[in-house]
Amino acid sequence: MNAISKIVAAILAVMLLYVYPVADSYEKQDKISYLITNKLVVNFVDSVRNKGHITPTMYNDLEQALQLTGNTFDLQMEHQHKRYTPVYTDPANPGTFQSTFEVNYDGFYQEQIMQILFPDNYKAIDDPSRIYKLTVGDYFKVTVQNTNRTNATLLRDLLNRSNTGDNTTIYIPYGGMVLNEDY
Repeated sequence: MNAISKIVAAILAVMLLYVYPVADSYEKQDKISYLITNKLVVNFVDSVRNKGHITPTMYNDLEQALQLTGNTFDLQMEHQHKRYTPVYTDPANPGTFQSTFEVNYDGFYQEQIMQILFPDNYKAIDDPSRIYKLTVGDYFKVTVQNTNRTNATLLRDLLNRSNTGDNTTIYIPYGGMVLNEDY
């Protein structure tokens, strides 16, 4: 019985002296990565909302800064373009205009935005045709989530003898209305 208690005490000592500090530092690393990623996404989206456009340089700078956290990310952009449609009782007869307009939004997503920022041709990075333009009143949103398993997730799964299957520890959706057109 005395030998078993010594083994249990040794295991607890190892856990408290080595495993807990490592797990805690990995959790802090995840929190710091979250804060940095959040700041980068907020700065990027606010810059787009204030300028009314996205340039390839702005996008590349965001991606490079995100890579410095040591994580891999899935970055999704969404642009909801505001469109006003006049209301008619009979669309074929202009005299039936009801003096009102419907507000509709056309959605443009990552693939469509990237085709403008990074076309298949070899235009210079500062070419004006590579600027993705938004208008005042549109909505712009970026969603970022990590795709890798962080060290904290790996250690937690090891200690719990499980596989959570969910790699996402950093998930940041941020967006808002475009305020200016500065292009």
